[in-house]
Amino acid sequence: MIRRMELCDLEQVTELERICFAESWSGRLLEAGMHSPYDTYFVWEQEERIFGYCCLRLLAGEGEIQRIAVLPQYRRLGVGRKLMEAMVDYAMSEQACAISLEVRESNCGARRLYESFGFTQEAVRKSYYRNPPEDAVIMWRRGLSTAHIQHFPLKK
Repeated sequence: MIRRMELCDLEQVTELERICFAESWSGRLLEAGMHSPYDTYFVWEQEERIFGYCCLRLLAGEGEIQRIAVLPQYRRLGVGRKLMEAMVDYAMSEQACAISLEVRESNCGARRLYESFGFTQEAVRKSYYRNPPEDAVIMWRRGLSTAHIQHFPLKK
């Protein structure tokens, strides 16, 4: 089930960050983001265990996917897709006109997922990532329309 992230989820999400990213966000950074008026965090939870999470920043009518992470053993099972659906749906419900994200150039699986949601490559940020060094592909989905909102039930 997808729901909004709560403070009690910080320990599990911090561990998920450590497992999924070479340059992981700290628990303190995650907690600060949860208090930001611009950031919205969602988790995918089953039987009180968090298998994935994401963060969407909304500012000035545009969204930016800050993070999306799924535990390795639960990838390719639809968890990432459901998290993307929740973020896109939420952005539309907040009248965002576009969403951007950045992804490692070599992350073909994630890039295919984003493309399936209508994101297209618009730029490359050279040497953006450090560990290991790699370019970032900047992708956008422009022209969001509220006519396509899927209205996922989100437990608050």
